Amino acid sequence: MSGTKELLGLAALLLTFVAFYPYVRGILRNEIRPHVFSWAIWGAGTFVVALAQLSDGAGVGAWPIAVSGVITVLVAILSSLKSADTKFLSSDWMFLLLAVSALPLWYFTETAFSAVLVLTVVDLLGFGPSVRKAYANPRDENALFFALGALRNGLVVAALEHYSWTTVLFPAAVGVACLLFVAMILVRRVATRPTLP
Repeated sequence: MSGTKELLGLAALLLTFVAFYPYVRGILRNEIRPHVFSWAIWGAGTFVVALAQLSDGAGVGAWPIAVSGVITVLVAILSSLKSADTKFLSSDWMFLLLAVSALPLWYFTETAFSAVLVLTVVDLLGFGPSVRKAYANPRDENALFFALGALRNGLVVAALEHYSWTTVLFPAAVGVACLLFVAMILVRRVATRPTLP
């Protein structure tokens, strides 16, 4: 069974790179304008969740989450330097502060699940700035990236070596959120398509 888990973890890890490559290329070409706060929130939260998953025995299923956290932070940095959406609301700052608060919460409660729960909620709330932006400008986002993210998170859940709320909650919730975000982007693209005279 361990060999199967490792293959699933490797597939999820490869899918992480496959998904991020065109997204990063799109930022560099000014084709995609991600919201910096969403990516900063997602990066910080994802990396801490990977640490919590590893502490609860997730094994190879946590590897893609950890790598994704590092790459996501790099996307946040790149997007802030290159072509990001820099309209920040007070709620954006609140989401970022909530993401940063998860480590002290984990430390004081001494349970990884409390950090994962907070970070899952924060990660889902982190979609807020991107949903707001993509609703108005659905062509500024890469729907394929988020579809691959949903698939990757499904593989992550399958690759977990230990199933608990600590290990499963984050990838399952984020996978569903990615699917809903893709659906919203596609519906808005159809709704905002220019009509021919």
